[in-house]
Amino acid sequence: MASISDIRTGLATRLATISGLRTSSFIPDNPNPPIAIVQPVNILFDTAFRRGCDTLEFTITLLVGQVSERTSQTKMDGYCATTGATSIKTAVEGDKTLGGSCYDCRVTQMRSFGSIIVGEINYLGAEFVVSVIA
Repeated sequence: MASISDIRTGLATRLATISGLRTSSFIPDNPNPPIAIVQPVNILFDTAFRRGCDTLEFTITLLVGQVSERTSQTKMDGYCATTGATSIKTAVEGDKTLGGSCYDCRVTQMRSFGSIIVGEINYLGAEFVVSVIA
C-alpha cells in the first residue's frame, strides 16, 4: 500500500492548484479560510488478490469565511462545481495518480454543505469524499 502521508500530500498538492485556496494535509489548530483540509477516513485492505491494492477513502473538508452570506455561498458554488478553475473535483482529478502515490483517485461526492463550527468560529463549508486505489 502507498503511504497515507504521500496520498494526503498528493491531495493537498492538487488542491493547491486552485488559486487563493489554502491547503493542509493535517488538521490545523486554527484554520485560515478559504482552506481545504485532507483527512483519511477508511481503508479497505486487500481489494485485489495477493495485496494487489487497497481502497482508501479521504475527506476534504472545505471551509470558507462567512463575511457575507452571498459572497460565501457564491465562493462555495465554484468549489462544488463539477468543472472549472475553482472546482475541487477538477483539481483533484487533474492528476489521478497524485504524483505517483496511487493508481487512481476520484472525487465521488460532496456532502454536508452548511455551517461548520471550529472552536467558536462559524464557517461555511462542505466535505468532499475521495476514493483512492493504491
